[in-house]
Amino acid sequence: MEAAAASLLPPAWKVLILVLLLLTAGSLSLRASADGVRYDYRAYTECKPNPEPALYNGGVLRWASKITDFRTEDEGNYSPAFVLYNMSAAIAYSFSCWVKIEGPASAYVKAKILTLENAASQCIGNALVRNDCWSFLKGGFALNSSSQTSVLYFQTASPNASTISIRSASLQPFSPDEWNQHRQDRIQLIRKRFVNVHVSNSNGSRVAGAKVAVHQITRDFPFGSAISKNIIGNKPYQDWFTKRFNVAVFENELKWYATEPSPGKEDYTYADQLLQFVQSNDVMARGHNIFWEDPRYTPAWVKNLTGPQLRAAVAGRIESLLSRYKGDFVHWDVSNEMLHFDFYEDRLGSNATAEFFATAKRADPLATLFLNDFNVVEACDDLSSSADAYVAQLRRLADGGVTFEGIGLEGHFGKPNIPYVRAVLDKLGTLRLPVWLTEVDIGSSLGQRAQAEYLEEVLREGFAHPAVDGIVLWTAMGANATCYQMCLTDANFTNLPAGDVVDRLLEEWQTREVVGDTNDRGSFNFSAFLGEYKLVVTYQNLTSEGTFSLARSDDTKHINVRLAGPVVV
Repeated sequence: MEAAAASLLPPAWKVLILVLLLLTAGSLSLRASADGVRYDYRAYTECKPNPEPALYNGGVLRWASKITDFRTEDEGNYSPAFVLYNMSAAIAYSFSCWVKIEGPASAYVKAKILTLENAASQCIGNALVRNDCWSFLKGGFALNSSSQTSVLYFQTASPNASTISIRSASLQPFSPDEWNQHRQDRIQLIRKRFVNVHVSNSNGSRVAGAKVAVHQITRDFPFGSAISKNIIGNKPYQDWFTKRFNVAVFENELKWYATEPSPGKEDYTYADQLLQFVQSNDVMARGHNIFWEDPRYTPAWVKNLTGPQLRAAVAGRIESLLSRYKGDFVHWDVSNEMLHFDFYEDRLGSNATAEFFATAKRADPLATLFLNDFNVVEACDDLSSSADAYVAQLRRLADGGVTFEGIGLEGHFGKPNIPYVRAVLDKLGTLRLPVWLTEVDIGSSLGQRAQAEYLEEVLREGFAHPAVDGIVLWTAMGANATCYQMCLTDANFTNLPAGDVVDRLLEEWQTREVVGDTNDRGSFNFSAFLGEYKLVVTYQNLTSEGTFSLARSDDTKHINVRLAGPVVV
């Protein structure tokens, strides 16, 4: 969030805002609507000749006052702005609009909210905007404190962008109960499924009053954590981990600097041991990572290579890693943080990453290949990793022949802007690719209680969003019970507040057991989370047992159980 001077607005605009405030009939309240508006997950990544209609018919912006030439003292060019009144800190605001610029072929545009009481502005959304078509900007925000008067405005850092045009702008407020209800509705739709167990006797007649017991064996949704070599031989740590998680990623043990610290001297000892641990406990593993574009984490000996030597080294890296672990890792982060860094492409040419993907796919065709980066959902102000920047990178690589399979979002949060997170996921979800939150944690400077509070919000948002296919926490415990930013337990594996959040959500997101009796039509109906189940049906002295799977589908799962022997109906 930006700090602004007390004289942030020119005096003339301060007067204008006061006049607009007085002219507004009463005070225009931007509290949550009482009409039960459902959240609109629509988003667009393509630039269109004409803008689509406004979401929510414009929401509260239908009544907002508009300024035609807004300016502040921070850097950038500005555009029309909306004056907003009586905004509550308890409300989640979803914002969207269509944007076009005059001047350069393209430029990034930010939407920002300025609260006049504390002269502070916050980025609430961004888009890569062109001069020949309309681009969709979607974002959102929740204020830190309620505001009597605020301004929603648009900014571009391009000095050549003379005009920002806005169409179909919308701002829709949602109360906490409404926002949470959206999550519950989506969870029922995408993480659960209705089941109808129909019981009949050997003659095919319906059996009323049969006892049905259903017990979940495994969970379908991948939810896990990073682990490190510290878990090897550490039975309490292993027991704590396997009781909770069904997916793991190795914190550092597969990175190039760890497996080949000097040329030709490979050491996969720790990686092998970690893989043996997860496989023996039926935990799936993500491969992280093949290449890391940040030069700080590139092996020192690799930094000194150029041309054919560097090409030979990277080819050897892929061949060694993926031939050793072919079929062992469900995913590979092929290129890590390439939205921010370009070590390999700078030295090997712009097609280097496309070649990495092609080589990796040939080496391990069963693995899903990912890009992975930070600040995509964490920070609206980091335009290097905006949703549009991610999409642009995917399209550039697709032009180089890459068939993309997965989007990795690291998720290293400070205080999360949850409405913005949802908006970014909406936009990336339009690509119809698996989206994973791959390294979720909350900054240590916030303290354990705040870490737990914010972690719960992020996890609930991710689990409920239809675009998200898996979540991995970045909570590997290292030496002396230390973690990168956030630990889930202490050294004795007693939960810290964040660990309590994880346990509570894991309990909430599974169907431990469902029991009941068939009705007069011989049916027993229930809703359960996706996964594998054991089913036991008993009636008098007859028992039938079996297993079934619940996979994602809009259809009710129908299970027919035939009880052998005579049954009295």
